[in-house]
Amino acid sequence: MEAAIANATLKALRRILRATDGGNRKLAAATGLTPSQLLVLREVEARDEATPGSIAQRLQFSHATITAIADRLVDLGLITRTRGERDKRQILLNATAEGSQRLADAPDMLQEIFAERFAALPTWEQAMILAGTERLAVILGAGDLDAAPLLDTGIIDRSGVRDAQ
Repeated sequence: MEAAIANATLKALRRILRATDGGNRKLAAATGLTPSQLLVLREVEARDEATPGSIAQRLQFSHATITAIADRLVDLGLITRTRGERDKRQILLNATAEGSQRLADAPDMLQEIFAERFAALPTWEQAMILAGTERLAVILGAGDLDAAPLLDTGIIDRSGVRDAQ
């Protein structure tokens, strides 16, 4: 019985991974961006004065991860960095016209679909899913990993192949 449950769990996990991979490929084909890059770009565009720290806090990514993603988005011409008017130490991020266009071209991300459907669940079921996925992350040795690894900051070309920078 235990082996059957383990096998069914692994099968479900493989389906989730395939759905994630397919969503990432669809996103890359439409925008040339990784999911993390798109999330950061959306947060930057949604705010008048976005700082790396505010974006990191909102997305629950490390500040270093946001900095690396912002570097890539600046290199791609999708956001700009400027110094704050009142506090010159403050760095402000703004979306460019090209960044706004990439957002408009982006398909619904798997995260958005998940968030909408997850929010419709009763609180007790949300808590059960959270507990199960947190436990699964620990079982797989991923309990302490950042949700947006630095490896997810590279360029993805329109065919979905990562640039090895």
